[in-house]
Amino acid sequence: MKKITALLLSALLSLTALTACSTSETVEETAPEVEAEVEAEVDVATGATADPVDMHIMAMSGPTAMGMVYMMNENDEGNLTDNNYTFTIATAIDEVTPQIVSGSAAIAAVPANVASALYNSTEGGVTVLAINTLGVLYIVESGDTVSSIDDLAGQTIYASGKGGTPEYALNYILEANGLTDSVTVEWKSEQAEVVAALAATENAIAMLPQPFATTAQMSNDTIRVALDLTAEWDATDSEGMLVTGVVVGNTAFVEANPHAVDAFLANYETSINFVNDNLAEGAALVGQYGIVPEAVALQALPYCSITYMDGAEMEAALTGYLAELFAQNPTAIGGAMPEADFFYGI
Repeated sequence: MKKITALLLSALLSLTALTACSTSETVEETAPEVEAEVEAEVDVATGATADPVDMHIMAMSGPTAMGMVYMMNENDEGNLTDNNYTFTIATAIDEVTPQIVSGSAAIAAVPANVASALYNSTEGGVTVLAINTLGVLYIVESGDTVSSIDDLAGQTIYASGKGGTPEYALNYILEANGLTDSVTVEWKSEQAEVVAALAATENAIAMLPQPFATTAQMSNDTIRVALDLTAEWDATDSEGMLVTGVVVGNTAFVEANPHAVDAFLANYETSINFVNDNLAEGAALVGQYGIVPEAVALQALPYCSITYMDGAEMEAALTGYLAELFAQNPTAIGGAMPEADFFYGI
């Protein structure tokens, strides 16, 4: 029990990208001038960069960083030589956004709606490169009353993440199923409070993201996953997918260094595929880099929806998702739908 409690406390201290509460608190109002890296010389015959480019990469502690761990380890082992990579794992979105806007970080993993808000507030100062995380939200309960979305009618749901992906996703799913007026959502300031409410209230129902849902189950065997909100989103008529996280680049850097960016994306896709295909090794690396404890990662990774999606597929999925958020609250994505230049490789 002491070991499980320690895991719980460790994981609850790791903030996920989902808890970014308000884009107005995290985005810069104007785009500063950015001194971009000089593009590396390119070998005309091979198309490869002749000289590595310095590239600072940031990610939030949580699912949006989990797919990077193999790449991080390969870099630490000296196996990546195409660019000079440095990685920073942050615990709050406010640590990430100023650096990607200023160019101190070349690439960053951020919540999908924050990426759009940054694009709008900087007049195109960031470019979305790929989707890295789809839905990670689950309805869990300490009882056995919910087996379908309709069972939420008349219930209270404990949740955290008001003003971010959790609120907008839940609102959309409830509205699509005609449940907006019959469900009460009690918003908590952080995921730890949601877990505490689950433990303290008989037959409690909550919305939790991964890996918090797994951590709660490991600490209390009466808690079970009742609904996968990604599946519930997919069951609606939405034209988009439930997108949690994306990886973005500072536009000045991206435009000056396209070959370096392409090399990063190739390595990143390999890393995501490794983590998904090798859960034990991936979980060990997630623990090694302090994202969440290895034991939690091993159980949570299959439910974290880590993915790699770029190009036209990325554009279609993300545009549909942002359109649903825009319909609820335009400020959630920066006040306007992003233009075509938001999407890399389109």
